[in-house]
Amino acid sequence: MKAIIVDGDALRWGEVDDPRPGVGEILIRNEASAVNRADLVQRSGGYPAPPGASEILGLECAGEVIEVGQGVERYQPGDRVCALLAGGGYAEQVVVAAGQALPIPEGLSSVEAAALPEVFATAYLNIFMEAAARPFERVLLHAGASGVGTAAIQLCASFDNPCYVTAGDDAKIARCIELGAAGGANRHSESFAEQVATWTDGHGFDVILDPVGGAYLKDNLHSLNLEGRLVVIGLMGGANAEVELGLMMVQRLRIIGSTLRARSVAAKSTVMDQLERRVWPNLRSGEIKPIVDTVFPMASAEEAHRLVAGDGTFGKVVLEL
Repeated sequence: MKAIIVDGDALRWGEVDDPRPGVGEILIRNEASAVNRADLVQRSGGYPAPPGASEILGLECAGEVIEVGQGVERYQPGDRVCALLAGGGYAEQVVVAAGQALPIPEGLSSVEAAALPEVFATAYLNIFMEAAARPFERVLLHAGASGVGTAAIQLCASFDNPCYVTAGDDAKIARCIELGAAGGANRHSESFAEQVATWTDGHGFDVILDPVGGAYLKDNLHSLNLEGRLVVIGLMGGANAEVELGLMMVQRLRIIGSTLRARSVAAKSTVMDQLERRVWPNLRSGEIKPIVDTVFPMASAEEAHRLVAGDGTFGKVVLEL
C-alpha cells in the first residue's frame, strides 16, 4: 500500500508494507484522515509513537472495513467506520482495535467523519471524564478555534456547560461564539485572566482545558473557582512553571495532566463507548457537527502540515484519499 513517509525533513507518498489485522482488530480501507498538531511534533522527533503502534503519522481515519480479525463480532466487511488511532492514519489501509472504531454517523461523509475521533475523544475525555464537569459548571477552553476547541465548545453547549474561549484573533472568537461559546478573549490583544471575574460573576471557572502549559499556569490557577480543575493536555507554551501550592491548598484546586494516545486499548474503547452513547446521537441530529477548515489530497500532507503550523485554521484540516 501507499502511505506518507517521513523522509528527513520532508513528507513523501511512498510504498510500505500492507497491515494485517490481529486478534480483536479490524482492517479499514482508508478514505480520509486528519492532521493533528501531534503529527507535526512526531515528524520533528518530539512525540514518538507508543510501543507497538504504527510509525506512520495519523491519529484518526474514516473508511470501510475490509477484513476483521479473530474475535471481532461488532463489525464485518462493508461497514463504514471512523476510528481513533495510535498511529497509521496517513495511509491507504489502517489496522485498529475494534473498540476504537465507531460507525460513521448517518449523513456524514468520510471527510467529515475523519474529523471526529481524535478531537471529540480528547475533549470529552478531559472535560467530562477527567475533570468530571457537571451541568452548569463553567468551562474555559484555551485554543478555542482548534480542532479540540471547536469540539469542546459544542460538547459544552450540548451538555449545559457555559464556556468561554481564548483564540488568536477576533474573527476566530466570533466564530467560536457562533458555535456556542458565551464569549472569548483574543490572546494577542487582551489578558483572559482580566476577563474571568466578568465572565463568571466573580466566581471563577470550574474547569479549564489547556493545551498551552507553562505560560498559562499562573493565570489558569487564579482563574479557577473553589475546587476547580485544570486539565493540561499540551505544552505549546512550555513544560515548566512554578506552582502556587498555597493557592491550590486553600482553593482545593486540582491540576490534571492528560494525554490520550498512549492509553490502553481498553481505556480508549471506554472513551469511544461514551462518545457513541452521549455524542453520536447529537451528530446524527445535527446538533453537533464536525468542523472542517480545509481538505487536501493525502499525498499533499506536506502542504497540510504547513497550513496547520501557520495557526490560521478554524477546526480540522483533513487529508482525503
